[in-house]
Amino acid sequence: MKKILSTFAIIALAFTGFIQKQEPVNNVPLDQMMMEKSFYDFKMKDINGQEVDFSQFKGKKLLLVNVASKCGYTKQYEDLQKLHQEHGDEVTIIGFPANNFGGQEPGTNEEIKEFCSSKFGVTFMMMDKISVKGDDKAPLYKWLSDKDLNGWNDKEPTWNFCKYFINEKGELVKFFASSVKPMDEEILQLIAE
Repeated sequence: MKKILSTFAIIALAFTGFIQKQEPVNNVPLDQMMMEKSFYDFKMKDINGQEVDFSQFKGKKLLLVNVASKCGYTKQYEDLQKLHQEHGDEVTIIGFPANNFGGQEPGTNEEIKEFCSSKFGVTFMMMDKISVKGDDKAPLYKWLSDKDLNGWNDKEPTWNFCKYFINEKGELVKFFASSVKPMDEEILQLIAE
């Protein structure tokens, strides 16, 4: 038994040393990112710079959307707001501004907030501008698009307004391409279940 425990301790120490030598991603140490195996372990800043602890969403369904202000799909803000108004007690919508596709979200958080408010009357939660793909991908989007972390999905956003549906247990249950509208029957069905 002692030999087994000793071997385990050596492996654990070696693994810890390996993790500590890794580079941070988005200023989050890789060892912290690797421990974030649950959606509820993440903390991110909202568009106003306030930290949001995702553990507050336990027991709630969520629709996560990477958004942009100058995209052909930008009009989906209108349907996202409608979904929020009609089903906000059943699903929480969270927008993640990102400039990864065609430079279609060049603005600052303040400019994005003003645009969303004045043009579409957005009142659902908007987060700090992040990267949703590439070397600087935010840890949450790494989790959303890596099946080793989320359990099944390897699809990362292919354009603005891709959607990820999280159930009330914090599990990723569905990925939707940009062309799927927020009020699509499949999304409404997931909300109603």
